[in-house]
Amino acid sequence: MAQVQAQPIALYYWPTPNGWKISIMLEECGLPYEVKLINIGKGDQFKPDFLAISPNNKMPAIVDPEGPDGAPISVFESGAILQYLGRKTGRFYPANERQRVEVEQWLFWQMGGLGPMAGQAHHFRIYAPEKVPYAIERYTNEVHRLYGVMNKRLADRDYLAGDYSIADMACVGWCKLWERQGIKIEEFPHFKAWLERVMERPAVKRGLAVNAEERASVDIAKDKDVQAILFGQRART
Repeated sequence: MAQVQAQPIALYYWPTPNGWKISIMLEECGLPYEVKLINIGKGDQFKPDFLAISPNNKMPAIVDPEGPDGAPISVFESGAILQYLGRKTGRFYPANERQRVEVEQWLFWQMGGLGPMAGQAHHFRIYAPEKVPYAIERYTNEVHRLYGVMNKRLADRDYLAGDYSIADMACVGWCKLWERQGIKIEEFPHFKAWLERVMERPAVKRGLAVNAEERASVDIAKDKDVQAILFGQRART
């Protein structure tokens, strides 16, 4: 039986596809948590207290006061957080090695492919100060290819790794933004059915709703100061 969490997990978060992964997982597992907003449009991700938790200056991150052996632990990188919470609770991340490999393949497929490529599609289609046709075509095509991979995978199963898992949670926040990526969802009927299936889960709805109003407060497409914070960073010494 999974342990009872007495103290809330601190979730360092902003409502983006990567942030949603963790708010969804926390809701699915029924773990108590408190949100620590990291306003990426104002540069909260570069504050020293956050960098002590997330040295890559990216959210999400968590601090679990009841980590391994009862001692606190901080975890950054959304995929690592999903795996940690899955091991902690014994949910959505199977202990059986063969089943775990299935989940991990699709989790890392999202981390290394779907997320970065969809993010670049968003950037060049919506946020770039000038339209670069080659870049728009390059990343739109790659997202289209990746959705084709998902569509084939989901032709004979309900979820990416068979049972619903952290792999599905990792993907859904990016996939629900398919219109922004220039995708026609009707081309991918199995993908579409999967997306509808996942989006109907009550915990997914709750996870996506966490501080949803804050998302509209940052206008990345038009605010040059926000763009400078998000897109103009170089190494800091």
